Amino acid sequence: MKRRDFLKHSSLAGGAMLAGSPAAVLAQEPVREFYELRTYEMQTGNRKAVLHDYLEKACLPAWNRLGIKPVGVFTVLSGANALSLYVLIPHPDLPSLASAPGRLAGDVEFQKAAAPYLSASIDNPAYVRFETSLLLAFPLVPRVRVPAETAGNKPRIFELRTYESHSEAAALRKIEMFNQGGEIGIFDRVGLRSVFYGQTLVGQRQPNLVYMTVHTDMVAREKAWEAFGNSPDWKTLRADPAFANTVSATTVTFLRPTAYSQI
Repeated sequence: MKRRDFLKHSSLAGGAMLAGSPAAVLAQEPVREFYELRTYEMQTGNRKAVLHDYLEKACLPAWNRLGIKPVGVFTVLSGANALSLYVLIPHPDLPSLASAPGRLAGDVEFQKAAAPYLSASIDNPAYVRFETSLLLAFPLVPRVRVPAETAGNKPRIFELRTYESHSEAAALRKIEMFNQGGEIGIFDRVGLRSVFYGQTLVGQRQPNLVYMTVHTDMVAREKAWEAFGNSPDWKTLRADPAFANTVSATTVTFLRPTAYSQI
């Protein structure tokens, strides 16, 4: 696919920033998941347990019954936002996202398990606030990749990266760089394991894209990124003027999975 064609076909996901046919997009692309990425600001002290119990014992089983899986739940490994709790909720389509709250409201088993959370009082809440973003999976990685370490809850850390762009056109070029440009393929070849890639459709500090990688530990993380930086394919891609100045700000957050996370 030529670059100009990719940009045209990306317009549906990018909010009709460029002209394109929705029918053509659906015909040519794989079925891509939508991700709800929540960030809870947790309470200090033992009040955190109410939120964790709600997610583990009420939400994850109920979401799974609705076909929403795997769900990832992550705490912050280090940093100023240590009270944040990240929840990655994959939906097969937008109707799933839109109907989930109503379906949970009618789920008797969910309501029973969620009672301590749902009945929290104003002076003793389960959390401070939460924010959420809506992401659309990239065409080359249309579904969440669950790490092998998840089985048996083996040690692993996650790196959540957000790339902001100075304009919608620049953001689409960066997405093209990952897909048609081959950056995802380079990641895979050098052993930089990705979990998901998403274009932010609704959320803060747009335009941006978000992706997550997984590592056994920080030493393995450093080796993987070093291999990527030294890759001849990456050096060639990085030097392509078509992809210059596509990222104006980067945010990196290191996460660890909770014991009940499904990713």
